[in-house]
Amino acid sequence: MTIFSPNSIRFIEDALFCSDPLALSYSDPDQKWIIRQHLISLLHDFPSLSPSVALFTHNDGTVVKLLLASGELPISPPVPLAIWVHELYPHAPPIVYINTAASPYPIHHHHPFADPTSGAITAAYVANWHSTKSSLSGLAHNLTKLFSHNHPLCWAASKAVGSERWAHPSLASKMEAADRLACSLYYDAAAVVAGVRRETEELAAVQAALKERSEGLAIAVGQLEGERRGLKSRSDEMCEEVDILQNWLRVNGAANPGSAAVDDAFEGADGWSETAMDVLAADQAVEDLMYKLEGAVGAGVVSFDVYLKQVRVLAREQFCHRFKMTKISTSFRL
Repeated sequence: MTIFSPNSIRFIEDALFCSDPLALSYSDPDQKWIIRQHLISLLHDFPSLSPSVALFTHNDGTVVKLLLASGELPISPPVPLAIWVHELYPHAPPIVYINTAASPYPIHHHHPFADPTSGAITAAYVANWHSTKSSLSGLAHNLTKLFSHNHPLCWAASKAVGSERWAHPSLASKMEAADRLACSLYYDAAAVVAGVRRETEELAAVQAALKERSEGLAIAVGQLEGERRGLKSRSDEMCEEVDILQNWLRVNGAANPGSAAVDDAFEGADGWSETAMDVLAADQAVEDLMYKLEGAVGAGVVSFDVYLKQVRVLAREQFCHRFKMTKISTSFRL
């Protein structure tokens, strides 16, 4: 049997019982003797570990000076480990990390008991720590057996998902059964989470497509609403013009505005009036034609180039009609 060096015992005792005011963060003498006993037992069972003293920073920022045992667990490949003895030990469990800086392999991304980023160990032995029944040696033995079946390093990626068989259920201890159950639950939960993540991504893609379609429909509805308002405005204008025309016809003696005799109501009093009526009719005809062309462009019947060419021609013609109307109006005023 390999026995660790007596220097380790001397180091532990000097660290625990020295009178230096800047010594370790263990104040209770009984606590110190328990720590001494548990550390010696740990180093006796695992000579690959060695004791040391270092500063530890808790998650809340508190800095304490603690004993730790660091080294490698005797499995293949070895797992570099650091076991920190908590300042409230044995009432508080030790703090265990995989020393990622000392390992040539990263931690498996989906390991149930090792955090791939920090290296923190979350085994059931630590979670169910009992101040009188648990020990550092028991923890190391548990981690050795646990990592033999679920190796935390990517070197053994196939083993990390539990390819090796556990002992028969009837031969498993209560802690081994808890570890096996934790592994099964972890991998089942990981599979469910992966499935939910895939479904979420698919639903997010569908949602994005529906949102894009909704935006397109909103634009189309806005355009149709604009066209509807334009047509309604045009319809209101035409109704107003029809009312004005019917009132004029009634005032000027047209008994039946809908009959063919309506044309007789529009007779010029003289040559200038007849010319003015013809010019105004031609101007309105050009205006109506340009409105129809605009609708034809919107419907895709007429190309935009043809539309521009025809509008230029009609605009010149309309300008001539309106110029004539200006001349006629000037002649009437004279």
